[in-house]
Amino acid sequence: MQCAESLRVQAYFDGEVDALAAAEIERHAGHCPECRALLQDLERTRAGIRRDLDYGQAPAALRERIERALDDEEARGAELVAPHESPPLAPARRGTTARPPWRTRPFWQGAFGGLGAAVAAALVYLFLSAVPSAALQEELTRAHVRSLMPGHLTDVVSTDQHTVKPWFAGHADVSPVVADFSAAGYRLVGGRADYLDRQRAAVLVYQHGAHVINVFVWAGARHAFPERTTRAGYHLVFWKVGDLDYCAVSDAGWNELTGLVDLLRDLGARDLGARDLRE
Repeated sequence: MQCAESLRVQAYFDGEVDALAAAEIERHAGHCPECRALLQDLERTRAGIRRDLDYGQAPAALRERIERALDDEEARGAELVAPHESPPLAPARRGTTARPPWRTRPFWQGAFGGLGAAVAAALVYLFLSAVPSAALQEELTRAHVRSLMPGHLTDVVSTDQHTVKPWFAGHADVSPVVADFSAAGYRLVGGRADYLDRQRAAVLVYQHGAHVINVFVWAGARHAFPERTTRAGYHLVFWKVGDLDYCAVSDAGWNELTGLVDLLRDLGARDLGARDLRE
């Protein structure tokens, strides 16, 4: 017989519940074998889809359709703002349709023709980049919540960076800086690998008081991210060091979270500078 919580478990997996409901579902899944198996099956299905299906790029025709729609909208706007008492229409030649004189050579096609094309291109870029960015933010949040379930937080357990960093070499596609900041209140718990943005991302796990902080690291971001945002009650802070993208996720306060971010950002900058000197 199917567990009564199975539908809520699926909603939790899709990131459609709030933080309070997510915590309840996590506790339930901790002692319900059927719901644990359901979560594992959903994760395997999603990983298989991401692994086996090509990443879809919007076709070039989409930009043309958006530009045409913008042109049509500008033309309609020109009609609306035209003078109420316009000069009479010029007689139409046989076989042609009379056009209002203010539409014969629209203002937008003159002084601002190039600007309109640039704006349209910018809108297309923002439209195409914002959707994947938002989806990846949701994915990061779900990965953080999933890690809080029993047995999902770490693949390698150690406070020693010399143990955690080499582990990433064989299990992730990137090798981020690793350090234990216990003296500053951020204890390194270990690390794990998560499938993120079509690659094996490295995840550093820290403990700060009662809060778990996951730091996701992956390469070659194709999207623009906000410096900080909130999803389902969790805080996300993004930054970049070299060609690696970082995101720290936790329910800790902003000051607590950015304290670790500053430490890792400084460490990454020093490591990058040292590599540049060696090269």
